[in-house]
Amino acid sequence: MVASEVSGRTGALRLPGVLLGVGLGGFVDGILLHQVLQWHHMLTSTDSDNIGVKYYPADTVPGLQMNTLWDGIFHVVCWLAVLSGLGVLYARVTRDRRRVWTSRALWGWVLAGWGLFNLVEGVVDHHLLGIHHVRSGPGQVWWDVAFLVLGALLVAGGWLLQRGAPHES
Repeated sequence: MVASEVSGRTGALRLPGVLLGVGLGGFVDGILLHQVLQWHHMLTSTDSDNIGVKYYPADTVPGLQMNTLWDGIFHVVCWLAVLSGLGVLYARVTRDRRRVWTSRALWGWVLAGWGLFNLVEGVVDHHLLGIHHVRSGPGQVWWDVAFLVLGALLVAGGWLLQRGAPHES
């Protein structure tokens, strides 16, 4: 399939764009929130053990070792999502790839995928499992809600961006 055929059918870019967005959004979360700002790691919640998950505080050596391991596993999953997205995109576009890389459709789906990452990770990890929060402590619920709002805005913005992409007949 040539790029002009793919760019004319924005649905063909949905899967690779969403996979890339999920992986890249996960990398932003992991690199910025886990490593640079050190606001949380995968298992640093201060919530009670109400679901049978052991929590590992980041202020102990064993806790930091376990969190570093799970942060690494998280990054492997992000890497696999990006690799999969690139593989699917490469398989669907055989010529004129530059045109696809500059298409609003692809980048709209990437933004939507990033937003989906935030929504799923935020609901599951922050609210349902409570294994970590965006930033624990006073006001943690507002940080978690802001993360969800950002995710919803990314999905909406990505959807609008890809909808505005030119369609070829």
